[in-house]
Amino acid sequence: MKFSESLKETAKHSWELSLNHPFVQGIVNGDLPLETFKNYIMQDIYYLKHYGKIHAFAAAHADDFSLVSKLADKARRTAEAELTVHNEHARILKITDEDIENFKPAPTAYAYTSHLYRAALSGNLAEIVAAMLPCYWLYADIGLQNKDAKPGVEIYENWIGTYASEWFQTSTNEMIDLLDELAEKASGDEKEKIKEQFIIAKEYELAFWEMSYTFESWLSEQKKIKETI
Repeated sequence: MKFSESLKETAKHSWELSLNHPFVQGIVNGDLPLETFKNYIMQDIYYLKHYGKIHAFAAAHADDFSLVSKLADKARRTAEAELTVHNEHARILKITDEDIENFKPAPTAYAYTSHLYRAALSGNLAEIVAAMLPCYWLYADIGLQNKDAKPGVEIYENWIGTYASEWFQTSTNEMIDLLDELAEKASGDEKEKIKEQFIIAKEYELAFWEMSYTFESWLSEQKKIKETI
């Protein structure tokens, strides 16, 4: 078993919960309220801004120039994906520039990106890649598992199609292969650190669905709402 496969096996329960989360199944079945998807997209726009920067951190940690170039290119593609979200999803979901300018991330979105920065600032290249990988791998699995789904909602069909696409599957496999290559040179203690980064990031992926589905907010905001009822 490859090192990456052992990581995924360790996260099996969390992985299955993610694949079958009501948020994901709502997209697949076409019955997720668009307002819920809009909440997710707003959080994801925030996430992608930082996710792209983490790729740049990873590129800065790489010694091989071809790898630096590859990771830098992935940072560029992430930025382009963000623009696609802005231009396509924002139009359909009627997200305004003012909405984006005034947006504040939910606790989970803030914590997840903070975890990525911690990996980038305190870890080595393998740890950074491990922290980034669950996002690639989980979405790729969702795309493959549901590639023949017909939710009947254009924005949901496009979302599934993006992650089922050959380019995204290829990009994901490149990141998996990179982690396995880096892990071959890692000591036992280093592999444990790599594993920890991967597992925590995977838990945040699951939490991201729940955050989006339940419209998670900061505790003070929840209390303020209750006080007005």
